[in-house]
Amino acid sequence: MDFERMLSEIRVVPVVEIPSAADAVPLARALARGGLPCAEITFRTEWAAEAIAAIAAEVPEVTVGAGTVLSVDQAERALAAGARFLVAPGFDPAVVDFAAAAGVPMLPGVCTATEIALALARGVSLLKFFPAEAAGGVAYLKAVAAPYRQARFVPTGGIGLANLSDYLAVKQVVACGGSWMVKRDMIAAGEFDKITEMTAAAVAQATAAAPARA
Repeated sequence: MDFERMLSEIRVVPVVEIPSAADAVPLARALARGGLPCAEITFRTEWAAEAIAAIAAEVPEVTVGAGTVLSVDQAERALAAGARFLVAPGFDPAVVDFAAAAGVPMLPGVCTATEIALALARGVSLLKFFPAEAAGGVAYLKAVAAPYRQARFVPTGGIGLANLSDYLAVKQVVACGGSWMVKRDMIAAGEFDKITEMTAAAVAQATAAAPARA
């Protein structure tokens, strides 16, 4: 899988805190109906691995990955369940090296120039920028990324329809991560039609935004 190319095509990565493994398949189908065949299932709940396995088995057209991967153990569990990519909030060399050895795409989190430099030194140029809004938003991202022209970013944290286009217009941004269309309470309430509707709106806005540029 050409991970960066996939991200540049979908432009939005749904970041999911799954409330129950039983919700995984209907959620994935709701995202696919909305035009977004991707889901990052975060290891913030005990059902993450089971949810990843269900999506991988029953909704293969949706590229499922694991988020909030904080250890090699979690990374191993995610891959065993069928995750096709890994995402972490920070830069843990052990997890990054594990993903590289396994040949699995990974988005390690960075927030500072030092962290970007460390990632690039390890051969990783596609990075999660987190927490995007809390760190200073688009202006901060532009400033901290400017010296590192080879780096590409997936900003996550505080992003929604109101500022999605602003982030996607940044030259080094490939896609954005967000949870506004897959909020935990909506999933728990079974509001999958609403999720599809909100996903379609996100896709429409991302499609209208400036394209990712090299």
